Amino acid sequence: MHYMTVLSRIRSAVLNPAWICLIWLGLIVGISFVATPARFGAESITRPIALDVSRDVFVAQNQVELLALVLLLVVVRISGRSRDLWAWCAGLILIVIAQNAWLTPELSARTDMMLAGIEPPSSHAHAIYGTLELVKAAVLLFLGIRSLSENG
Repeated sequence: MHYMTVLSRIRSAVLNPAWICLIWLGLIVGISFVATPARFGAESITRPIALDVSRDVFVAQNQVELLALVLLLVVVRISGRSRDLWAWCAGLILIVIAQNAWLTPELSARTDMMLAGIEPPSSHAHAIYGTLELVKAAVLLFLGIRSLSENG
């Protein structure tokens, strides 16, 4: 009987969207809010190197976030929490699409220009990307905490 209880708890944990939300949140905090500002603040790293590395890191982060989003949507659907969490997931879908399809390519093109010694025209893309990162982090924190409290 103990074996079945353990399996039931494992199943319940895997089907709780909280683990995806909180791991994804950790990725955002680690990359967007800690590593990137540190990279640009490091005196030993030139601005072109910081730009080049950041571009590659954010492209990779966006790919991992697409995977996290798909996994979250699957777990939310399978767990039966679609009704409660769908609107929040839809917001995440819009943010991830905006970042992947519009903002990351625009910021990457701006980086290419800067690396070529060309000052790009003024743009709000970086501010919008940063704002969406904050909103995405807040939604993930909310969903993670809400999912944990519902599992209790």
